Amino acid sequence: MSTPAAAPNVPDLLAGRTRILVTGGAGFIGGALVRRLLRESTATVFDLDKMGYASDLAGVEAELAALGPAALGPAGPRHQLLRVDLTDGSATAEAVRAADPDLVLHLAAESHVDRSIDGPGAFLESNVLGTFHLLQAVRSHWEGLPPERRERFRLHHISTDEVFGSLGAEGRFSETTPYDPRSPYSASKAASDHLVSAWHHTYGLPVVLTNCSNNYGPWQFPEKLIPVVILKAAAGEPIPLYGDGANVRDWLYVDDHVDALLLAATSGELGRSYCVGGHGERTNRQVVEAICSRLDAQRPATAPHAQLITRVTDRPGHDRRYAIDPSRISTELGWQPRHSFEDGLAATVDWYLAHLDWCTQVRGRAGYGGGRLGTGTGAR
Repeated sequence: MSTPAAAPNVPDLLAGRTRILVTGGAGFIGGALVRRLLRESTATVFDLDKMGYASDLAGVEAELAALGPAALGPAGPRHQLLRVDLTDGSATAEAVRAADPDLVLHLAAESHVDRSIDGPGAFLESNVLGTFHLLQAVRSHWEGLPPERRERFRLHHISTDEVFGSLGAEGRFSETTPYDPRSPYSASKAASDHLVSAWHHTYGLPVVLTNCSNNYGPWQFPEKLIPVVILKAAAGEPIPLYGDGANVRDWLYVDDHVDALLLAATSGELGRSYCVGGHGERTNRQVVEAICSRLDAQRPATAPHAQLITRVTDRPGHDRRYAIDPSRISTELGWQPRHSFEDGLAATVDWYLAHLDWCTQVRGRAGYGGGRLGTGTGAR
């Protein structure tokens, strides 16, 4: 039996970087990253987030409460929220000046494919224009740093495997796969990837890029597949399954993604991209059935939950299969996922069952009742 991969040593990776700017730190993946930085380092984290419908700081606030006195640094609170929309160039520039970062991790993005089908304009504004404004602000900041800080400064842009399009039955995405985005969301992320790469090649901005597969885990806004299915099954409601349910995704537990982000941001080769995947390929039907099995074990009185699975009309332009070859990040940076899909999913199901009140609260605040999105009928 192979030895499980160890979690990266965060202080060693940061190597004296004490001011970290995380965009989208009130989101799902950004929040997991912020919590790790607060828990395992003494850095001050500047959390730039517009506090949109899917933003929530409950997880970060719980982490700060657990840290107690360690949540304070020499200059004040180690978590500082900068409530800024990246589409506002002036506010973005001011936020970067205030944070004065040694490292920037850019996760802020509109990210739900179904919402991009219904309203593509917001995705172009946030993901393309917003990234442009951040690049301009970060470039100005980096150029003004003293030599020692400038030498170790980095911008890490976090993207998605969806920019590569759709695979057939064989093969996996890698860093050399041509871009072929199929949805407004993936097209907007592809554009942002190209902007980041261009700012590196044209202006010398020190950047690293990662493209990751589907994430899951605690604190994810309940509009994505896994939390939607958990909540539908727990409530005894029909569980929607798009099309024939045979679309394949490569699933990665969010804490394993955070490991990869920390390694790539601090140790990746400048100008290079890294694909991050969890060796967790499953069809949507397999994922839904696995969730139902876990619900059966946790709530046997309402089993079998699989009887709630209901086929619905497929998403327009639904990519058939994603899969990642993570050889580069594994070989160059030593990254390996630490959670199997089975263990990660069990922990995720149990977490949502224990946090139903949080789910109700965030859905209510966002005005989202759990209904179907992405039919394309209202796209503008």
